[in-house]
Amino acid sequence: MKDQTARTQPYVLAQVSHDSNRDRSPLAVLDSSSLRDGEVSVRLKFVSGKDKSGGVVWRYRDENNYYVARADAIAGAIVVDKVEKGRRIPLLAGVKHNVPSDSWMILKVWTRGDRFQIYLDHRRMIEGQDRTFLAPGKVGLWTVADAVAYFDDFRVLSR
Repeated sequence: MKDQTARTQPYVLAQVSHDSNRDRSPLAVLDSSSLRDGEVSVRLKFVSGKDKSGGVVWRYRDENNYYVARADAIAGAIVVDKVEKGRRIPLLAGVKHNVPSDSWMILKVWTRGDRFQIYLDHRRMIEGQDRTFLAPGKVGLWTVADAVAYFDDFRVLSR
């Protein structure tokens, strides 16, 4: 879609479905890259929806097994989940933080071995560990239910 406010104009990747099924989590996965240790970042903007949650996927094995760091504008939180055998499981308690709607933010994941750090607008919000998915995996973008979200400036840096 075109968005004149995007950093890399004129186009953004957009999730535009208004399907409100809470069990629905649209994914856009980069097939050409695999990452174990490194950084994944994206500029993200929520446009509409009752559920305004979206973020970055890493160590993706398949649609039922991966990690996701997400910003949730409704709950006002930054959250890290793992999706294991198709079930989304919170890894840590979400960190309360104002997550804007209709303005751009940068969400970044840093990962090394079993450790990860999540940043919002260059400020570290969460750090933790998990050993479920240690092998390299794909990276991508994620939303939930009817969250209409725009993504721009997707970056992957392998270490």
